[in-house]
Amino acid sequence: MPDERIPGKLIGAIVAVGSLAFIGILTETVMTVLFPQLMREFNVDTATVQWITTIYLLVVAATMPLSSYLNRRFKHRTLFLAAVALAVLGSLIMIVGHAFPVILIARVIQGMGSGVATPLMINIILEQSPKSKVGRLMGVGSLVITVAPAIGPTVGGAVSSILPWRAIFVIVIPIILLVSLPVGLKCVEQHRPTEEARLNSLQFVSIVLALCGLVMFLNQAGVAVSAAVSGGSATVSAVFAGVSLIVGLGALLFFGWSSKRSFSPLIRLGWLRDPMVLLHLIAYMLLPIVGIGFGYVITNVAQLSLGTSAFLSGALVLPGALIGAFFAPVGGMLYDRFGPVRPILGAFFAAICGPILLLVFSMRLTPVTLAGFYFIFGFGYSLGFSNIMTNALRNIAPQFMPDGNAVFNTCLQFGGAAGTALFSTILSVAQAGAGEEGGATFRHATAVGGSWTFATMIGIVAIAICCLIAAFRIGAKRNSRL
Repeated sequence: MPDERIPGKLIGAIVAVGSLAFIGILTETVMTVLFPQLMREFNVDTATVQWITTIYLLVVAATMPLSSYLNRRFKHRTLFLAAVALAVLGSLIMIVGHAFPVILIARVIQGMGSGVATPLMINIILEQSPKSKVGRLMGVGSLVITVAPAIGPTVGGAVSSILPWRAIFVIVIPIILLVSLPVGLKCVEQHRPTEEARLNSLQFVSIVLALCGLVMFLNQAGVAVSAAVSGGSATVSAVFAGVSLIVGLGALLFFGWSSKRSFSPLIRLGWLRDPMVLLHLIAYMLLPIVGIGFGYVITNVAQLSLGTSAFLSGALVLPGALIGAFFAPVGGMLYDRFGPVRPILGAFFAAICGPILLLVFSMRLTPVTLAGFYFIFGFGYSLGFSNIMTNALRNIAPQFMPDGNAVFNTCLQFGGAAGTALFSTILSVAQAGAGEEGGATFRHATAVGGSWTFATMIGIVAIAICCLIAAFRIGAKRNSRL
């Protein structure tokens, strides 16, 4: 395969659009560390303040399915400018808003911006990259997806220790207007014609209901379990969780049924009949449960079990995030050179060693070992994660790539939301009845909850590896018939 050169404008476009997506995902995880300050400022409880993150995830997840339609209907530059406007407007409202509902409105606007920017970046890479460089450029794009949530706790801890929490949004506006906007205006190009695509409103409403229902189920099920274990009333949360699950699954089934019978579906799903691609998608949804959820687990175990400060707990995630920043493009280069099997499976066999070591040493962890074992996971995860999507989309017809991109990115967001809900519930169950925060019993209970969490992580990564092995076997059988 010839060593094709990467156009300079393509690099600029990735930087411009990727920085928007990076800022959106970064602020999502920054806010979780700032919850104590926000609770005091707005006089809300823990369950209420979590809506700052939950509503953001809901909006991002609901916007992602539109990316296929938007990519076919509008020019890349139009979508880029819309993402810039939404990011700036949301940040301005976060700066001046002094009522909790206003902050939630700002998070909705920011979620829409991220929901447009992230798939746009991937579509630009898939459509405009030289074929011999797709893997490494997808690795660069993966930096946005994997590094931003990883360094969010570090940034949040630093901001909360030296500046008011609104300072993070004061900082990002000049970055957007002085870096992302001018670079994007110069470099974002259109390489494929737009289509007269129609928005199927009924399917859009159904997929929004499905995603909102499933995310709300995860959120409220965690609240219900935590309340039941601690001796509180879980009835309302349990009923809400049950209704959300029924609505979510029902809407999802309707969306699938309607898409098969629609002349112009919101997302074309026929490519999911390929079991090899479907197995890649399952792995791609499972792994962010661990990858994104790890940031929550590390910071909480560090503070509540090891007694570190908020700043130090966030800093423990940084080494694993930095190794991810370096090795995601390296993983793409290995994919371009050696194909999918060895780079992907080798990466995740390395990644699973991280939670295995954390489980083995869970009751005698130190901040150094906690950061070190996460570093091992971060190395393997960043090396292989983006290659899963790259390999899957290479096995579907080019005209369906925007649809595949929409589905993969939606599953990524859902997996991240599921991870935080799952691991917070496990820790809450372990901490129930363990006394006041800071006491020896509470710290021990948190360490026990950490061991349960690490065991769960091992199981999730192992299932994902099995899916990938099965997918590669199907691919090998197909190649042997050619």
